[in-house]
Amino acid sequence: MTPLLEVQDLRITFPSSAGISRPVDGVSFTLSRGELLALVGESGCGKSLTSLALLRLVPPPGEIAAGSSIRLDGTDVLGLDAASLRAIRGRRIGMIFQDPMTSLNPVFTVADQIGESVRAHQSVSRRAARTRALELLQEVGIPDPVERLDNYPHQMSGGMRQRVMIAIALASEPELLIADEPTTALDVTVQAQILELLDRLRTARGMAVLLITHDLGIVAGRADRVAVMYAGRLVEESGTADLFARPSHPYTRGLLASVPRITGSVTRLTPIAGTVPPPTAWPAGCRFHPRCPDRLARCLADDPPALSVGPGHQMRCWLAEGNRT
Repeated sequence: MTPLLEVQDLRITFPSSAGISRPVDGVSFTLSRGELLALVGESGCGKSLTSLALLRLVPPPGEIAAGSSIRLDGTDVLGLDAASLRAIRGRRIGMIFQDPMTSLNPVFTVADQIGESVRAHQSVSRRAARTRALELLQEVGIPDPVERLDNYPHQMSGGMRQRVMIAIALASEPELLIADEPTTALDVTVQAQILELLDRLRTARGMAVLLITHDLGIVAGRADRVAVMYAGRLVEESGTADLFARPSHPYTRGLLASVPRITGSVTRLTPIAGTVPPPTAWPAGCRFHPRCPDRLARCLADDPPALSVGPGHQMRCWLAEGNRT
């Protein structure tokens, strides 16, 4: 079956005083209908920029480089004119942005903001848009939805604001939902509620979901596949169960080792040594080699391609060849 979303060799560049910055540098992945793909990695690895590129929202002076390809159900997103692109944004692809307090307009009510999203893609009256806004608030589990329709963002808790953002993203029943760090700054209980809500909505609507997160812990048992990103590239991609049972890339193993666990005894977290290099000066060879405990001599000079380590499981690492020269 043809994937709903196909991203090939996505590259994003920014000019800077230190030279050309390449925060996203050759990212490729696919996403099928109804599938949840988690894009995981440290802050600054290029996850959010990748998601913005899918809607051509890369902030200037950033540019999507020539040779990049983004196709939505066969449509070349990068080749669309402005009017066709507006028809996709919010209609076929919905997006939950990272911080609802800065994404929601503080001077408009919840009903106005959801209604604006409805009317942008559907020829309906203001009354019908308000009715649709109420239905969406009920669907995302907002308590007292009739009363909340006329609330302003500052009158709502962080969890409720995030639910409003989800309602706006779902207003026109998109085929693909991008959730960029949807649980940031929420307490653990509310995080679980938001993730369970996304699971339920995905199942009910048959949407594909791209979940952007830095926390491997929240994707276990929820995502169908996981793509691990480091220094502008995907370094490992696998089915979720396989990745947790058999993490292969040294960076993925490092991420998993740094996740806190509840055990009977006190255990010290294992950090990943060093820091992420700047996108203006990616190291030669494997980009993880300055921090890698398993680096080989060839890692310093030779850039590894994506190599298979099992069915549906690949990684960018020379260890996949078993070559220790």
